[in-house]
Amino acid sequence: MSIDSCRRQAQQIQETITRLQQQKAKESSKAATASMKSLDAKAAAGRTKTLSTIKLKLNEAQRYANDEAKAQKEMGKLEEKIGAEQKKLIAAQKRLGQEEDREHKKKVAEQKRMAQAHERQMKEINSGLTRHERLHTETAAQIEMLRALPEEIVVAFFATDPAKDSGSRLLLDEEVRSIQQKIRLSDHRDSVKLESRWALRPGDILQHLNELKPTVVHFSGHGSEQDELVLQDDLGNAKFVAVEGLAKAFALFADSVRLVFFNTCSSYNQALACSEHIQAAIGMNTSIGDEAARIFSAQFYSAIGFGHSIRAAFDQAKAALLLEGIPEDSTPEIYFKDGVNEEDLVLVKPKA
Repeated sequence: MSIDSCRRQAQQIQETITRLQQQKAKESSKAATASMKSLDAKAAAGRTKTLSTIKLKLNEAQRYANDEAKAQKEMGKLEEKIGAEQKKLIAAQKRLGQEEDREHKKKVAEQKRMAQAHERQMKEINSGLTRHERLHTETAAQIEMLRALPEEIVVAFFATDPAKDSGSRLLLDEEVRSIQQKIRLSDHRDSVKLESRWALRPGDILQHLNELKPTVVHFSGHGSEQDELVLQDDLGNAKFVAVEGLAKAFALFADSVRLVFFNTCSSYNQALACSEHIQAAIGMNTSIGDEAARIFSAQFYSAIGFGHSIRAAFDQAKAALLLEGIPEDSTPEIYFKDGVNEEDLVLVKPKA
């Protein structure tokens, strides 16, 4: 039953009780009037001497007494009805109280639900604003990062092959030719300048880094199983450079050099050591064939020339090996300096 129905029922019962009480009051007034008249008739009978008058007054007194008794009886019935209605009223008021309590609880629950919904909505709005602010900040940071990219990057291609036997010499000229060709075919061909230096000696490294100010340093040639880079001395003989020396040298150029690429055998430890100072480094975890080295490096710089990140260019270069059916895609390894976001590491400024 609804709260309005309970309220109407209680009101109807109260109206019935009021009506019965009014009827009882009328019957009480009748009883009082009849009692007074009966007493007056008896008193009149006591004052008279005439027998017939006495008899008349006594009959009159009895009639009024009967009217009084009838009124008293009707009052008793009304009392019972009033009592029954009051019980109904108590029950109706109890139901009304229960419904009001239930309605109150429902309103409190609804208010709580609405408050929770409002709180969730505000959290979503605040979360959206925070997310928007974060995206705005990230976008602004990316725009600033892109603005900070140079109009032109220099790739320093350092080649050394101290082998005496011409039959065992590496085809380093083919590698640099492939790289140059791929760069020319890329979107940002004018933003990537390839500078090659040959017959590299240990003392040439710092000289060329100061001279060229490269963004990328690419070593192509030989590496030893003792994590050494094989260069050559003044007589053209092999000269071994330890990984510690390479790492120390590149630590001095960490502000300008962003990638060191060792396209030499067993050079993964060299790359790992350099990545402690340089943002990214690539090396080989075992020996790599001439064709694989050429295809891998050519596709890598092609992707760089199209504006891809270093990570994306690395993945494309590995895919290029598989497309050519060369099962050496697990040989190249890439390392990033701690804290570097791989996706943000782009070298070439995209077109406006």
